[in-house]
Amino acid sequence: MDLAHFLEGFANSLTITNLGFGLLGSLLGTLVGVLPGIGPALAISLLLPVTFGLEPQSALIMFAAIYYGAMFGGSTTSILLNAPGESGSVMTAIEGNKMARAGKAGAALATAAIGSFIAGAIGTGILAVAAPTIADLGLKMTPPDFFALMVLAFATVSSLMGKSLNRGLVALSVGLVIGMVGTDPNSGASRLAFGNADAMEGFSTVIVIVSLFAVAEALHIALSGHLENGSLNRFRGAAKMTREDWARSWKPWLRGTAIGFPTGVLPAGGSELPTFLSYSLEKRLSKKKDEFGNGAIEGVAGPEAANNANAAGALVPLLALGIPTSGTAAVMLAAFDQFRISAGPMLFAEQPVLIWTLIASLFIGNFLLLVINLPLIRVWVQVLRIPAPYLFGGILVFAMVGAYSLKNSTFDLLVALGIGILGMLLRRFGYPVTPLILGAILGPMAETQFKRSMQLSEGDPGIFISTPFTIITYTLMFIALGWPQIWKFAKRYILKK
Repeated sequence: MDLAHFLEGFANSLTITNLGFGLLGSLLGTLVGVLPGIGPALAISLLLPVTFGLEPQSALIMFAAIYYGAMFGGSTTSILLNAPGESGSVMTAIEGNKMARAGKAGAALATAAIGSFIAGAIGTGILAVAAPTIADLGLKMTPPDFFALMVLAFATVSSLMGKSLNRGLVALSVGLVIGMVGTDPNSGASRLAFGNADAMEGFSTVIVIVSLFAVAEALHIALSGHLENGSLNRFRGAAKMTREDWARSWKPWLRGTAIGFPTGVLPAGGSELPTFLSYSLEKRLSKKKDEFGNGAIEGVAGPEAANNANAAGALVPLLALGIPTSGTAAVMLAAFDQFRISAGPMLFAEQPVLIWTLIASLFIGNFLLLVINLPLIRVWVQVLRIPAPYLFGGILVFAMVGAYSLKNSTFDLLVALGIGILGMLLRRFGYPVTPLILGAILGPMAETQFKRSMQLSEGDPGIFISTPFTIITYTLMFIALGWPQIWKFAKRYILKK
């Protein structure tokens, strides 16, 4: 950890401008977390075109605050409406809504907010220590190492997202095709442009992100008939916990943090896996197992901590290696790209003030989220009364205006609509979107590393398994992909005996 640059970054993050953007991002993040169907990836993607003229530092601080804020806000909808505001809050809804129905909404909201704060603070602290170290290691990595890391991300995210490996691979393949449109970076040859001069430049990452999250989500919600608002549980009193609630929550907070952070660092596809693991662990360790399914506070505390620690963990490979491990991290990578900033091993050397200001702002934003969330819960409850047709109609208009405003190009507008319809169809038939996003963003990077590797080896493919890192990475990948079949075989033929 670079203490001198961290202190300088901390001072920068306390300026009026950066504090203002941090507070704005915290409020917006909580808002999009509260509203069902709108997550941090969608919110950041909508703001990418709008923030093009901002200072990179201010925009990135706001985006990071939105990311953290959505983790906080998603629990409110899960607990009061039984409709998770974002995917990481699905497990919270199981016990949190039962607590609300039993008149314990205040305790559920409080343990979610405090657990989120503790996990976020611990996760950000580890991020500050671990990211520079990993970046230093990244400087020693060769092109085959980076290619292996990207293949690992493709394989694991595709296998963990969706109902089957095949669906994940199909979505990944579509993303890789989208990323290939344009001009070959080495030869200058046209690829998949079909003679269209506008397509020769390729599809803007910002437009792809906006289309797949905002346009596709609005169309999917409209066509699936999910525009009816659910029934809202009443929230009386204040968001506070009893002594017994504290005693039952602090261990799940720590265990959730321990599960969430490493699964964020690894390419596990998002916050669904760690929250599920945390919930399962708390159910197994609980002394009051009969309460699970009927409103156990541990089932809220653990998953919410895992959710927020996962967000902090996802920033480690993003900042240190330039590798996103979730959909939201992929959108954050697009934000760096928008400002011509290369996330990866050189980031800490080339942009030390910016990156340490960003990390310092995460500590401040995490505190702001706790301060503004507990007193303003009643305000967020009122937000849930916004009619869904107006909400998603506004999102669709805002997304299309943002896509057009990047270059004032009708072609970009048509691309946004086309990719939005594609994303809607993927959602409609159960195909995951995250592998597609990773394919579109990481695909060109993987291609570059592949070609560099082949140039170094003069065409010898053996270079892809020529270092200990590549061998370990591919071994872990095959174990991860084959583990379900291995476990099934073991249960049928070995453990049965």
